[in-house]
Amino acid sequence: MCWPGLALFGFLLLACRLQEGKLVGIITQTDIFKVFLELLGARVAGLRLTLEIPERKGEMARITTAIARLGGNILALGTFLGDDPETAVVTVKVEDAPVDELIAATLLEAVLQASPGYRAARHDYVLALIALHRHKQAREQIEILIAAEPDHPTHRMTLASILVGEGSTEAAIALYGELLQQQPDNPELHLSLGHALKTHGRRDEAERAYREAARRRVNFGDAYWSLANLKTYRFADEQLATMRDQVDARRTPFVDRYHLCFALGKALEDRGEYAESFQFYSRGNAHKKAESNYCPEPLERTVAKQIELCTREFFEQRQGYGCDDPSPIFIVGLPRAGSTLLEQILASHSQVEGTMELADIQRLVSTLDLHASGARYPGVLALPSADNYRELGEAYIRDTRHYRVGNRPFFIDKMPNNFRHISLIHLMLPNATIIDARREPMACCFSNFKQLYASGHHFSYSLEDIGRYYALYVRLMDHWESALPGRVLRVQHEDVIDDLEGSVRRILDYCGLEFEPACVEFHKTERRVHTASSEQVRRPINREGVDQWKNFEPWLGPLREALGPLAATWK
Repeated sequence: MCWPGLALFGFLLLACRLQEGKLVGIITQTDIFKVFLELLGARVAGLRLTLEIPERKGEMARITTAIARLGGNILALGTFLGDDPETAVVTVKVEDAPVDELIAATLLEAVLQASPGYRAARHDYVLALIALHRHKQAREQIEILIAAEPDHPTHRMTLASILVGEGSTEAAIALYGELLQQQPDNPELHLSLGHALKTHGRRDEAERAYREAARRRVNFGDAYWSLANLKTYRFADEQLATMRDQVDARRTPFVDRYHLCFALGKALEDRGEYAESFQFYSRGNAHKKAESNYCPEPLERTVAKQIELCTREFFEQRQGYGCDDPSPIFIVGLPRAGSTLLEQILASHSQVEGTMELADIQRLVSTLDLHASGARYPGVLALPSADNYRELGEAYIRDTRHYRVGNRPFFIDKMPNNFRHISLIHLMLPNATIIDARREPMACCFSNFKQLYASGHHFSYSLEDIGRYYALYVRLMDHWESALPGRVLRVQHEDVIDDLEGSVRRILDYCGLEFEPACVEFHKTERRVHTASSEQVRRPINREGVDQWKNFEPWLGPLREALGPLAATWK
């Protein structure tokens, strides 16, 4: 997840010199290869590594194998001449890598140990830590940079982003205000302030900040999309005209174009101009699809392997495994399926704390792969002992503690993709609660198609890919019901809307919690909400979005075909 206000969040770039497999020095500044990087997929979100290696047989294989073992997928790779004929410069673009293992442990920490005064490397380290939601460590590192350069605006802007991640939104807002006094014409600062205000629940002020960002840079696509992403904002005629002008303007950068496409899609949808709205949604998605390189087959193969391995007998043989801590409540499913609403309902209970979409489970998956000998996830799930799984559960509880600002006995992890890791969750945390947030497939899938995500969810930029992903999700959830009967509570979004109190009582009963009226009046609960539904869950329950997809039904044939029977038989 990318936090606002950080210009480098789309990628991380390191440069170092390796000799005989050891780091011996730094060879470049962060941006020295920017021309080459554009050729290597600069517009694709992911991790970028630049290394100088000995020019000899096996060195390239060593690097690519290490990345693969760490769970990374190489999106692009280029080699260039080094400083001398004995070396080669390798630039690699990686996705799905465990950034803390691959960067912090393998490269950045080594860079900083060798050269603690190398500020560019330390700043990259901070960005890596933020991307991992390790805000406490990130704050420690940025404070080192601020101590060295107290007036450096980038360091202070990064600190503000960290404060948002920590939940200290008031302090972040104050810091953004100070920075804007020094740089009132900086549109990125206005945008970042808007994100902090939105997270804090100050919607009107967030709107003003986004509008100011757009005023400061007329083609600032992210500012217009941020307004659209409030879900409650309606664009004026002159704003719509400006967006139309800028989306195809020669000087509008690529990233702003697809932000403008999604914003125009939402603006026109709100006006009932569905045909043109769909055209802009499709354009924006086509841009994102082209830069994501998403391919559904690898995930489908992984799910098939997990279904084959993780049978009822597999779990019966491992009874008693894991850490007994009952505090986590996992909400899984697809994005845009009502998970934020469920989180808001539960976080309104006096015993439950809402956090955010946590990356810790995926990090543990990467750790299993890292330490396995030959096996890869999900096959590696068969290897750990009872003690190993207890240690993994304890590590999860320990590593997630800093997200919990109160003393409530239960907390929520609402990372949607954790539905792919219910086997791991069950084995390491057998007493954790797991809730499946389910939504009617056509509505859920099209809602994803309309949503521009800050990062991840690459399946969402094609109707066919979304349909296949939803079908895969249902297949895997059906398997969990068979292999772990009763382990996961399925909550249908439409049922929550039609019978709020009945659904709330059912959810609380499953969690072992007493009914509290505040859960029904969830919209009155004041808390940080980071997801796209932040403003929607601050209003009473309504049916506003239930059937919105039907306005676009004439163009959704590819989605219906990809869903197959699920489109009609979802209940």
